[in-house]
Amino acid sequence: MKKSLSLFLALRYLKPKRTFLSIITLISIVGVTLGITVLILVISVMTGFELELQKKVIGFDAHVVVTNGGLMQGWRKLADEIKDLPGVVAVAPYMQGPVLAEFQHRRYAPKIRGIDPEQESRISDIKKFIVAGDLDLDGDKCVIGSELAHMLGVRVGDQLSLYSPENIESVVDELDRLKQEGKNNPEEIDQVKEMILPTELTVTGIFESGRYLYDSEFILVPLFVGQELYGLGGDIHGLAIKTEDPFQAEVVKQEIMEKIEPPNLALTWVDMNKQLFDAIAMERSVMFFLLMFIILVAAFGIMNTLITVTVQKTREIGIIKALGAQTHQIIGIFAAQGMVVGFFGTITGLTLGMTLIRFRNEFSQWLADVLHIEIFPRSVYQFSEIPAKVVPSDVAIICISAFCICAVAALIPAWFAARLDPVKALRYE
Repeated sequence: MKKSLSLFLALRYLKPKRTFLSIITLISIVGVTLGITVLILVISVMTGFELELQKKVIGFDAHVVVTNGGLMQGWRKLADEIKDLPGVVAVAPYMQGPVLAEFQHRRYAPKIRGIDPEQESRISDIKKFIVAGDLDLDGDKCVIGSELAHMLGVRVGDQLSLYSPENIESVVDELDRLKQEGKNNPEEIDQVKEMILPTELTVTGIFESGRYLYDSEFILVPLFVGQELYGLGGDIHGLAIKTEDPFQAEVVKQEIMEKIEPPNLALTWVDMNKQLFDAIAMERSVMFFLLMFIILVAAFGIMNTLITVTVQKTREIGIIKALGAQTHQIIGIFAAQGMVVGFFGTITGLTLGMTLIRFRNEFSQWLADVLHIEIFPRSVYQFSEIPAKVVPSDVAIICISAFCICAVAALIPAWFAARLDPVKALRYE
């Protein structure tokens, strides 16, 4: 009985004859349960969202890119050297830059990415993103993003007109020359007009990567078409590199940096999307601390319950201390109460949280059908289902933190109860 005195009385006080304290205890448990449930659900969904986003970025972008912000000359030798590095699977040249796209008097300024289809197929998984037509870049053809196709009203088989900044610069230079020479030769004027003529490309496919940035801003064209539009000749803008493990791209990047010289620079897919991933990581951390306040509110409920119990059980505490109960035993009674509430709240919160994660899409569909609330709009997030990834370490941190908060909340009233003088407690008895 001596060893279990604290736990025995703690359980006894959690089931009082008066229902008021029972309701407060139940509310405290529900508070802990809801806090843990929401934390597990939100953190798991955000982790899943980040992983799905990584898959989409890796599928469209190369794992490592070598560029200098301008023209890369003599790139073939460098490409061969990079191919021989450990961890490198394939290397492909590319060019990229803004153009003016026109179709039926609709104009937008997207970016073109000139690629070699055969070599690019070893770098990225663009084929799996094709939702209409085929990835056919043989000749004067192009593949366009789904959002851009929607804005331009383009379909597979249509002719798309592209104006390059290189054309505009050449036209301006030629007009300046004619003006300085004071010539008004119709033949030379016709030559200038020919320089303004756009490049006509046939749309052979429409891709949808799931990221609005890619789907609304990119047109894929053959490498030679991009080189002609920008007047690059045989030069390119960079080298796209695929590694054996995309999450070890930083290691390959460091090896490449030893091979290249400034102004050439190697960037991983993480570097190119650093702002986005940093924002997601920061949001996940902020959400963790904000939602932890739900558990703190529940902890105050536990503290309130124990303070009420301490006041109501003043006479009993005085009797127990008069009979020889030690200070640590009195502390143990009330600390055990908080721990029991925290334990049951943690278990129920963990169970409810894992259940909601398992049936998250069904629950989301129910909200959409019954309450007309769409908590994860597909048009915004570009996901057909709500992504989620349960990380055991995150769940463990949430559960342990909640239990510790409940235990600490119980120590304050427990300490005051342990300091109660039995003489004062029994003075009027």
